[in-house]
Amino acid sequence: MSLKLSAQNRYRAVRLASIGLFFLSSIARAVEVGQQAPDVDLEGAGLPPRLSQLAGKVVYLDFWASWCAPCRQSFPWMNDMHRKYAAKGLKIVGVNLDGDQDDAEAFMKQVPTKFAVSFDPKGQSVKGFGIKGMPTAVLIGRDGKILHVQLGWRPTDHTKLEAKLAAALSR
Repeated sequence: MSLKLSAQNRYRAVRLASIGLFFLSSIARAVEVGQQAPDVDLEGAGLPPRLSQLAGKVVYLDFWASWCAPCRQSFPWMNDMHRKYAAKGLKIVGVNLDGDQDDAEAFMKQVPTKFAVSFDPKGQSVKGFGIKGMPTAVLIGRDGKILHVQLGWRPTDHTKLEAKLAAALSR
């Protein structure tokens, strides 16, 4: 049986396979609640050079890529949380992992972003946090310790996540 794929579908298949190999090749152990967050580089407008420089803020660090369908679903919620809680000390940082920043920028034209975005095409932050899939979000307390790790995005989770954000901001 012959399976013909369009050029675009071949590209997607190769891209997904390479991303899967990237995650499988990562020997970093996933971060856990209670641990100090790894001090990774942040490259993006409105961001300090290092994550540790956001000490004193509650940080919602969201790892995403342009090809990730659940990521597209989570952005409106993150925009809403940014609008609602930024003045109370919440810093939402979307960490984009696309190899080509143009892909991320095309995504953000379709799905507007109201929060800060860091670009990490080499995946250094993925190694630091031991990210195994996308999207993955890490909630970090004002003291730099991990409060919650969310793998995947389900719209039914947003109420629980907002409660965790509000609790972290009240500490």
